[in-house]
Amino acid sequence: MKKIYLLAGLSLLASPLFAQRTLIHCGNLFDGVSNTLQPQMTIVVEGNKITALQKGYTAASGQDRAIDLKNKTVLPGLIDMHVHLESQTRRGGAIDGFTSNPADVAYRAARYAKTTLLAGFTTVRDLGGSGVNVSLRNAINAGLVEGPRVLTVGKSIATTGGHADPTNGYRKDLMGDPGPEDGVINSPEDARKAVRQRYKDGSDLIKITATGGVLSNAKDGSGPQFTEEEVKAVVDAAKDYGFAVAAHAHGTEGMKRAIRAGVQTIEHGTYMDDEAIELFKKHGTYYVPTIIAGKTVADSAKHFGYYTALVTPKALAIGPKIQATFGKAYKAGVKIAFGTDAGVFIHGYNAKEFEYMVEAGMPAIEAIKSALLTNAKLLGMETQIGSLETGKMADIIAVDENPIQNIKTLQTVRFVMKDGKVYKQ
Repeated sequence: MKKIYLLAGLSLLASPLFAQRTLIHCGNLFDGVSNTLQPQMTIVVEGNKITALQKGYTAASGQDRAIDLKNKTVLPGLIDMHVHLESQTRRGGAIDGFTSNPADVAYRAARYAKTTLLAGFTTVRDLGGSGVNVSLRNAINAGLVEGPRVLTVGKSIATTGGHADPTNGYRKDLMGDPGPEDGVINSPEDARKAVRQRYKDGSDLIKITATGGVLSNAKDGSGPQFTEEEVKAVVDAAKDYGFAVAAHAHGTEGMKRAIRAGVQTIEHGTYMDDEAIELFKKHGTYYVPTIIAGKTVADSAKHFGYYTALVTPKALAIGPKIQATFGKAYKAGVKIAFGTDAGVFIHGYNAKEFEYMVEAGMPAIEAIKSALLTNAKLLGMETQIGSLETGKMADIIAVDENPIQNIKTLQTVRFVMKDGKVYKQ
């Protein structure tokens, strides 16, 4: 009988009668929709949702919890469309693939995920790893690990010898012949199988490496590496499974093939020319610039031994160009989505990208919004995240100053709430 009473008591305590509201008192509120800040506002959070936005500082009562951010600017949790949570740059890191077990990768990834969350990024798109990123996403969703909301491609899709071929640079007896299961294709048929394998693996979207890349241990950093038929096969198969497709592309020809085939985003876009810009605008394709990654690899390559002999010249040639490309694309009217390529630089510095975007000519308000509703819409989550509105998830951060006036303040986030839970205060 005592057990029955105890269970009844626990049930009563869990009832809505005892539900706790959180009242966040905001000195200034940037909701992500308007272009101005609202002074002295209260955000009401119940469970994991925003239930009200009220003028003034609503007084707490009963079980309410009040959070004092009256000397802060409060805004929605940021969204980064290009991260790699399994890895992080370091001198001589090329050897890691030979020395790290999946468990090693997972422990490090958990740390990088928490760092990213505490930097104010409450949602990220992980654009390639070994597949540990799928397990990381699941662990975060289950509450086992602290990190941002993750949507991941699992393993990127490449061609043989292309950027993201997992055995590039290995000696011959270790190279083998990776296929669609490993994310390596050489025909439209392979492309469809690789997409279906990603679906089977539990990926949320697809990424292809349409051109050569900087950090792969291969000579070419910009040439096209997929035929247009192969890209089209990826995109068509992805549509069948409800996947969007992101395309890594530095060189202009591979970029054009990917845009014509119907990818959603182009990552990096270094050698974008006028024809490519017109294709971006014609097809409504979004550009994810990753300026900070370009600057980081160029700087790192100046230090002897940081990268391999094949990687170093590519980093020095490609890295410094991305910021200027971004400025040209933005001014020409290409749609911009915020993304950084975190992991290519040290995790947690994602917000430095805003500074570089503003330097290249994008107004601060537009740069910030590119990491909010723009990205939320691309993820198909605009009714859930990307702005502070009633009914949306309680993803909320705070900084010291007005970011529209001082974009650098986003690099020092003081408060983080994700899904109604406070992670940093």
